Amino acid sequence: MKLIVTLLAASLAVFSSGCVKDAFRSADRRIIGDWRIDDVNPVGWGGNSARMPFNNGRFTFYDNGTLSYENDNGQSFSGSWYINSRWQNDEQELSLQITAVDFTNQRVLTQHYDDIFFRSRNYLRAETRTSNRTYITHFRRR
Repeated sequence: MKLIVTLLAASLAVFSSGCVKDAFRSADRRIIGDWRIDDVNPVGWGGNSARMPFNNGRFTFYDNGTLSYENDNGQSFSGSWYINSRWQNDEQELSLQITAVDFTNQRVLTQHYDDIFFRSRNYLRAETRTSNRTYITHFRRR
C-alpha cells in the first residue's frame, strides 16, 4: 500500500511541475514573448521555402495581439497576430495568422499557418499547406 501511495505522490509531483502547467495555458498566452525561426522544412513535391514570407528572423509576440519582426537582413516590421482555435473530432486545432509591415519600404508580409503545435514551452511547430506541399516552420523561444 505504501508503494502505491508513494507512486501516486511522485506522479502528482511530476504532473504539477512548471512545464506541465504551461500545457494548460491558452495558446494566446503561450506564444507571448520572443521567438526565432530555426528552420523551414518543405515536405512534398515542388515549391521553394525561400519564397515563404517568414523563413528566418526573430519575432516578439505581445499580449495585445501586436508583434515586431526582424529578418536576418536587419529589416524591421510591425504587425499583428491572431490564433484561431476550433474543435475537430474532439481535438483542438490551432491556426496562426501573422501580418507584418515595413512602413519604410511599404513591404507587407503575411502568413497563415494551418496548424500550430506547442511541443514544449520553448518550441512551436507551425504547418502551412499548399495543394502539393507542406512547409513546416520550427520556432524556438529566444
